[in-house]
Amino acid sequence: MTRRPTISDVAEAAGVSIKSVSRVVNGEPHVSARMRQRVNAAVNALNFQMSSQAHDPRARAAGRSLVVAQLYGDRGGHYTNAVQIGLLSRCHHYGYHLVVEELDYKSAQFERRARALVEHLQLAGAVLTAPVTESDIIQGVLEQAGVPFVCISPLKEAAHAPSVRIDERRAASQITQHLLAYGHRRIGFIRGLANHAATHLRQQGFEDAMKAAGIAPDPQLIENGDFSYATASICAERLLRRPDRPTAIFASNDEMAAAVIKVAHELGLSLPDQLSVVGFDDMPGSDMLWPPLTTVRQNAVALGEAAGDLLFAQLLAELDPAPPQPPARQILSHDIVLRSSTAICRSSNPAAPDDPTRQQ
Repeated sequence: MTRRPTISDVAEAAGVSIKSVSRVVNGEPHVSARMRQRVNAAVNALNFQMSSQAHDPRARAAGRSLVVAQLYGDRGGHYTNAVQIGLLSRCHHYGYHLVVEELDYKSAQFERRARALVEHLQLAGAVLTAPVTESDIIQGVLEQAGVPFVCISPLKEAAHAPSVRIDERRAASQITQHLLAYGHRRIGFIRGLANHAATHLRQQGFEDAMKAAGIAPDPQLIENGDFSYATASICAERLLRRPDRPTAIFASNDEMAAAVIKVAHELGLSLPDQLSVVGFDDMPGSDMLWPPLTTVRQNAVALGEAAGDLLFAQLLAELDPAPPQPPARQILSHDIVLRSSTAICRSSNPAAPDDPTRQQ
């Protein structure tokens, strides 16, 4: 060969995976004699040598462990589980194990707990979801330990870590435009948790669409939820008992949208004739609400798969060194799913789009 052979060349010559080559070269146990023989034969034939970087303990966490962690800070229900499914499929593909850990980012012991976790498990890598994806503490702990990580849907990008997301701001703007196209002008909005990137991006998208239509969002119609059904029920009660209630409500996730629909039914409102409702995420069961929910579909399983691919690209790069590249930033596609929870506004006196001061 005219160039220095890489671990990829060895894997191809031996007819095995790159991870299998790594395990043999690093002397890991539980490798079959046949596998070890094939890899060593390819190593000798190609005169392959692992780089000093790949033998450095900080750079080769994968050599110390076959464990990847999914770290999250709030019980995310369907979203966290769906990310886990996608990430687990990539771990299985590359021969790694996945642990899922909740870290109490509000605790005074957060940093100590994070350090103990990394040290005890000798993590090869980590995937962070909101709100810990925003944490400088956990990012610092991982960087100091030489553990590669990927951020899912961060508000701000980490300088040295890849990320994957959908364009939540654009998606929120698009579904708000759907309500505006149906003639709704007085639109309520229920936020999520303040420390989630999704909360801010979805509200920004909502406000972008409203302002583009010449409508100033009414702060009295913006409620602070926490992405939960229980809290959203309280928010919906306040909005829908107003004498000047909104004709539509955008809830920042489907769980909160389901709460809005429940409260509206309890108050005797006809949906979607008297109230249109939209959500975000397209969680399982959104199409079984009554009426079925119009929402933004983001594929959380695909987010987990993409995060896994980005993580393992880093791990394999440590074993097959190349010139450093900027962290990858992936934006996955989303869809606006139109169902029966939205309809043309039947208010007799909606505020005109060109008159932001006019109230219903």
